[in-house]
Amino acid sequence: MKLSVIIPVYNEVNTIKEIVQRVKNINVVYEIIIVDDGSSDGTRDILRMMEAGNDDSPILRIIYNEKNQGKGSAVWTGIQNANGDALLIQDADLEYDPRDVPALIKPLEEGVADVVYGSRFLGAPHRSTMFWHMVANMMLTMFTNILYDTILTDMETGYKLFRREVVANIKIRSKRFDFEPEFTAKILKKKVRVFEVPISFNARDYSDGKKIGLKDAFAAVWALLIYRLID
Repeated sequence: MKLSVIIPVYNEVNTIKEIVQRVKNINVVYEIIIVDDGSSDGTRDILRMMEAGNDDSPILRIIYNEKNQGKGSAVWTGIQNANGDALLIQDADLEYDPRDVPALIKPLEEGVADVVYGSRFLGAPHRSTMFWHMVANMMLTMFTNILYDTILTDMETGYKLFRREVVANIKIRSKRFDFEPEFTAKILKKKVRVFEVPISFNARDYSDGKKIGLKDAFAAVWALLIYRLID
């Protein structure tokens, strides 16, 4: 199984080299696709140096958006340019640990899942911070379960792994962080097999550069509701 790792990036000058190295270190990756979403803090300079010095193991491709369009747009660009059999979304901020990726891949390799979510709420080690952010995540997940008759524990997780064919006939419209609920809504409506696997989580707060906010929670509620009613 060829694994494509999609890394959306916006102003992550302090973490981008580290996260790419961590992804390479797990030795299960076919290609890494970085979509720089209009960074202006020096991230692009680092990416150009990485691009020039890469030894093609794994393949490294970098796409540069001229203007910031949002995480959802960057992820969708990565999906459309990926060549792997399975695709994984990997945030660039070091919250998610690539050492968990082999456990995420296992249900796909065993043929029991089409989509695997890495859940932050299934008991794996995690940093103890951002209580109200956790409450918001749990409320959004509960709303998802009510609307779509499922039992997810972490709809908003940034670790989503899926077979290429799952997204073959899906169009993602969300440009920002509402990518997560739109993607979840559409795969649940397709009735594909979704598994959850516990993952570790090193949460960063707003002083560390966290970008998601309260307005994104309201956008997620709207996305879950509207995509329940329409295709």
